Amino acid sequence: MEDVRELLNSEELENQIESLMLVDAIQRLGVDYHFQEEIEAILRRHYMAATTHVDGFSYYTLHDLSLRFRLSRQQDIFDNFKGKDGTFEGKLKQDIRGLMELYEAAQLSLEGEDILDEAAKFSSQIVGNRLKHPYHKSIARFTAKKYIRDLQNKNGWEKTLKELAKMDYYVAQTAHRQEVSQISMWWKNLGLAEEFKQARNQPLKWYTWSMATLSDPSMSEQRLDLTKSITFIYIIDDIFDLYGTPKELIVFTEAIKRWDYAAIDMLPKSWKMCYKALLDTTNEIGSKIYKKYGYNPINSLKSTWANLCDAFLVEAKWFGSGHLPIANEYLENGKMSSGVHVVLVHLFFLLGINEKTGGTCRVDDISELISSVAVILRLWDDFGSAKDEQQDGNDGSYIECYMKENPGSTVEIAREHVVDMISSEWKRLNKECFRLIQNSSISSFTKAALNLARMVPLMYSYDDNQRLPVLEEYINSTLFEEINVD
Repeated sequence: MEDVRELLNSEELENQIESLMLVDAIQRLGVDYHFQEEIEAILRRHYMAATTHVDGFSYYTLHDLSLRFRLSRQQDIFDNFKGKDGTFEGKLKQDIRGLMELYEAAQLSLEGEDILDEAAKFSSQIVGNRLKHPYHKSIARFTAKKYIRDLQNKNGWEKTLKELAKMDYYVAQTAHRQEVSQISMWWKNLGLAEEFKQARNQPLKWYTWSMATLSDPSMSEQRLDLTKSITFIYIIDDIFDLYGTPKELIVFTEAIKRWDYAAIDMLPKSWKMCYKALLDTTNEIGSKIYKKYGYNPINSLKSTWANLCDAFLVEAKWFGSGHLPIANEYLENGKMSSGVHVVLVHLFFLLGINEKTGGTCRVDDISELISSVAVILRLWDDFGSAKDEQQDGNDGSYIECYMKENPGSTVEIAREHVVDMISSEWKRLNKECFRLIQNSSISSFTKAALNLARMVPLMYSYDDNQRLPVLEEYINSTLFEEINVD
């Protein structure tokens, strides 16, 4: 770490494109959390140098300019590479390295940024197949192993960086294995798998959400607590989908809103254990946050569970009656039933972000970010035709609602529409992240929320055998496989 820090502070690399290449490599290897101050200093220097240079950005190559843009995201700077007709020049098609970085940069576009849309379309025609997993929309630790193999020793610092990445990889892997063991034991001791035999029994999958979202190995306690909350999202979803009469679901929702152990008597026998476990776990999380940060957010936490159950109840009524809502109504409710609101509000407080702890951000300030991540998850969830493992309940989908609302639409048209919606939602998410990340007190949360969105495709890309091969590859790569830096 000291060797890499010395490289980042080296005067020889100051204001050179090589320093950006070093930052890029550090981020792609997933070890950037060690060097946040040094990275921010380098990006500030490059921005000041570029904006004060007599020729502006014109002295950059396509690759260098795209890299600088992607790392600092300051303003649109690609006009120098357009021809007189306003389109990207044809000669750029020969610059494969530059086009690959241009494609990467275009993933950070916001709504209304036509030049980046053009850049994405232009570059994808040549290099799109080579970049199925652009960095901005990928989990760094998942793509790091391939990046290590491809990283060539051109600049002298690659070997040092590879060694650091390997060590960091094994530190993280050891922590994750221990946490999986802890979560598995906690889940077994709850006894809910025996009580709800039709419900999903996937503690490793639930933990994987937290493992991807919080990549810093030191955040073990936060990962464990977040996984426990995610577990209850899945179990309560299955209760609404697979168990209970409409009346029982209403009673359960009312009990959640009361958040009172006395409400256990309202519930069917088999549900009492789940209700008590939810209250025990969430109250304990609130107490931990209070001990660590001096503020107990239990009112905010329990309201997320009430909102989640309200959304589940709406869906249960829709699909129980055979009534499909219009697509927008389904999606609005689906944002809440996705569980993203529960996850990100819990995460917000687990990271100690609150005005009362010296921060400048309130939970209300992240509502738009939560909405975008929730839309991405809900649409991806509905996008696949395969059902989740062991699921036999009735679930609607946005595509089904859209086709009912638009009788002339085919499945292909509906799916293309969903792809466009996901793309647009990523632009809105980018906008919120760039707005929030300016606040240093919330940067860790913003990065975690981005990781949550990046994890979504892995969780919902089912193959024809109703399996999740990319997710399995990620789990094996992160938890079990070795890393080779040669």
